[in-house]
Amino acid sequence: MIHKKTLLLLALMQAGFAMAGDLLTNTNQSAHFLRNPARDASTEIDAVYTNPAGLVMLGEGFHFSINNQSAFQTRTITSTAPVFFYNGGNTTREFKGTASAPIIPSIQAAYKKGKWVLSGSIAVVGGGGKATFDKGLPSFESLIGNTTAILTGNTGYMAYTDDQYMKGANFIFGGQLGGTYQINKNFSAYAGFRLNVVHNKYEGYLKNFQVTALGSTTNATYTGVYTALAAKSSLTAAEQVALVGSGFAAKASSSTGIQLESTQSGWGVAPIIGFNYNWDDKLNIGAKYEFRTALNVENDTKIDDTGLFADGVNTAYDVPAMLSAGASYKVLPKLTASAGYHHFFDSQAKMENDKQKNAGNTNEYLAGLEYRIDKMFLVSAGGQITDYGVNDAYQRDLSFACSSYSIGLGGAVNISPKVRINVGYFWTTYSDYTKEPGGGISVSGTELAATSKDVFSRTNKVFGAGVDFSF
Repeated sequence: MIHKKTLLLLALMQAGFAMAGDLLTNTNQSAHFLRNPARDASTEIDAVYTNPAGLVMLGEGFHFSINNQSAFQTRTITSTAPVFFYNGGNTTREFKGTASAPIIPSIQAAYKKGKWVLSGSIAVVGGGGKATFDKGLPSFESLIGNTTAILTGNTGYMAYTDDQYMKGANFIFGGQLGGTYQINKNFSAYAGFRLNVVHNKYEGYLKNFQVTALGSTTNATYTGVYTALAAKSSLTAAEQVALVGSGFAAKASSSTGIQLESTQSGWGVAPIIGFNYNWDDKLNIGAKYEFRTALNVENDTKIDDTGLFADGVNTAYDVPAMLSAGASYKVLPKLTASAGYHHFFDSQAKMENDKQKNAGNTNEYLAGLEYRIDKMFLVSAGGQITDYGVNDAYQRDLSFACSSYSIGLGGAVNISPKVRINVGYFWTTYSDYTKEPGGGISVSGTELAATSKDVFSRTNKVFGAGVDFSF
């Protein structure tokens, strides 16, 4: 039935956004990352996340870092479909969504005593924002356009109107705890875990669908009109039954419409191991492996006219395993160069409807420079290239990924021997992803009301500041 197939609010399944990193992973946990993304060999307090085995390079005692980031993103889908002509007379339309997260806090802490370091952090390790599409999505618009074609018999330009709204939020909160041990003057090792807690919320509606030619009597025409128009429509009779005969059009044309209000929650634990090598305080090499977080999210649904979020149903929502490695080298007493590599095992992380089969794996390449002006000031900058392995079958409306390159820059001020302020700005340039033919609504494995072409694009910028202190 269409209430199972329309996928109303399809994109809200992943409506949050990752600021940097993988499909579900944020790798920027502090302002240190924003001013130089290549932190995989860090030996400062941000190493709690980036290189926990390197924390043995800290001084004795307590160390803390408190940060906040503000992220702003747009997602734009430029779609082409003949049925878009029915609403405005143009077959190509732009659907733009905005996502923002002005407050993304994180805390890192470590205590060193002799050869041991106990460390922990609390941060938003995945998602981190809200996405809103005030004018709907291509798949919904195509669905409405095809329904209009059925109701009017494809007789030409027949205007329709509707009212769409989609909003989603996605957060993965992480609490990390572990210990580092200095094996000898060169080598150290880390073992720990992260508790990942997922909170998603989706809400929206599709209502007030009206075909101008049929006026206010539209509802009364739905029951029998599709069979009479089967020969005139480009859709099959079965597809017309799905669109009109099931009552979808009648429901969408009411003032109440098709509605959704649901939250999802779940949790899982990922073990983490790490190693660090330091040579003469000039060369430092760090490596870390985070195991896959196996988890499901459970629906807590208030209203669901889509059939997608049945109350109490569990859905696979694994956080992929991650391997990171990096090196830093003091080229000059005041100049340090760094490089890093991230590999995310997306294809092994279970997703809804086995979507991981089309996700491939993600690779990131990072490099950066840091220059200490004097004892008080330093500046830094770096870049990151993100290469996703997703294919066309993965890309749908909001649930899409575009490969990119990012630049981060900023600096730090030591206001005392024990206190430092970090600031950074990080922006990303994405490569457009073109899917032709585009996406649509899947009915028994068949695309229904698909667009002929979708072009996915994104923008992203992040500001951040933090304070490090020790005692």
